[in-house]
Amino acid sequence: MNMKNIILIAACAALLSSCGLYGKYKPAKEVPEGLYGEEVVITDSSSIADISWREMFTDAKLQALIDTALVRNVDYKTTQLRVKQAEAAMIPAKLAYLPSLAIAPQGGYNYVDINGGVTTKTYTAPASASWELDFFGKLTSAKRKAQATLEQTRDYEQAVKTQLIAGVATTYYSLLMLDDQLKIAEETKANWEQTVKTARAMKKAGMMNEAGLAQTEATYYNISTTVLTLKESVNEAQNTLCLLLAKTPQYIDRGSLSEAVLPENISVGVPVSVLSRRPDVRAAEHALEAAFYDTNKARASFYPQISLSGTAGWTNSVGSAIMNPGEFIGSALLSLVQPIFNRGALVANLKAMKAGQEIALLEFKKSILKAGSEVNLALDKYQTAKAKTEFYTKQVASLETAVKSTQLLMKHGSTTYLEVLTAQTTLLNARLNQVSNKFVEIQGMIELYRSLGGGQD
Repeated sequence: MNMKNIILIAACAALLSSCGLYGKYKPAKEVPEGLYGEEVVITDSSSIADISWREMFTDAKLQALIDTALVRNVDYKTTQLRVKQAEAAMIPAKLAYLPSLAIAPQGGYNYVDINGGVTTKTYTAPASASWELDFFGKLTSAKRKAQATLEQTRDYEQAVKTQLIAGVATTYYSLLMLDDQLKIAEETKANWEQTVKTARAMKKAGMMNEAGLAQTEATYYNISTTVLTLKESVNEAQNTLCLLLAKTPQYIDRGSLSEAVLPENISVGVPVSVLSRRPDVRAAEHALEAAFYDTNKARASFYPQISLSGTAGWTNSVGSAIMNPGEFIGSALLSLVQPIFNRGALVANLKAMKAGQEIALLEFKKSILKAGSEVNLALDKYQTAKAKTEFYTKQVASLETAVKSTQLLMKHGSTTYLEVLTAQTTLLNARLNQVSNKFVEIQGMIELYRSLGGGQD
């Protein structure tokens, strides 16, 4: 085969491999109507997910904790290493288009003991190359699949990062909530210590019966156990946060819940933004893309494998006798391998790839629906907690008035001490619930931020 024909074949191969026998994967551009729920009204395309996590969480101590987690967290570091693995796996797919080269020099030294002995030295220094021509898109599909897998791994890394940021923020604010609840419980416990002393004095003076004293003491003991439970919860929250930071259990420097500031004006954006913002949705689509190219590759296996190979080099062993110090040698070969007896296996493989593609499509649709559901739940949690805030404020104010009134009435003998105990206990629970509701509001905002794909730099 002359050089002109080789160049012609190579040019045709390059043209066909660039086009590919099958089309490229087309990204999804539509989502189900009412993805966030019918009650959510979309007004614009902006979203709180468009702001960086530093703008979202302005607490300097929380920012320091998130920075530490992004450096030390084991799960996140693992995903970063997996991205490097995927990047390395991408290199062979790119190099598959290039010829494989090999150099195999050989030399010989022969001595024949005839007529005084004859010594001959021979050598061959050829370089061989082999190039698979991608007429039917097999190599192109493998490369595109590797690229899709790499992007999927990068999206998974972002998903872990988003989840990590949300996890640190949620645990941090949970710790602040427990601090406030513990403070309220300890203040109440201190007040009840004095109440118990007063009740015992009143019992001795005949102003309170045994049942009233027992009820007062029981309430004090219940508040004492609440203090211990809250201390235990604070320790558990600190340990959880330390685990996210990859640190040993220790005290976490933190602010207070009353100082927490999060964006007031929020927007969820149009549903199509879920496709571009949420890393788990993008990862699911890249998995679908990889399955698409797996199917293409399985189809291409039905067609012949065409390879171009050749050798070139120098030798002094050409002909029947060694006459020259070196002669150029060269050869070119075009080979075609057509599968015949393994057609059944190829058909089975194609069916398996098609089924895998259908599964990937279902998983992608599921990820979109999951995204919409999470946005709906987070938005509802935030809005409900925010609406409860005013009622808790009024409830606590009313109960504080009730406690003062019952205490005054008891001094004048027009009410029982049991009513005072009930009012004080109800006030304690209301204050604890008020703090808890503040945390739920913040938690809803964090979940909404995460579910919209926030958490990027």
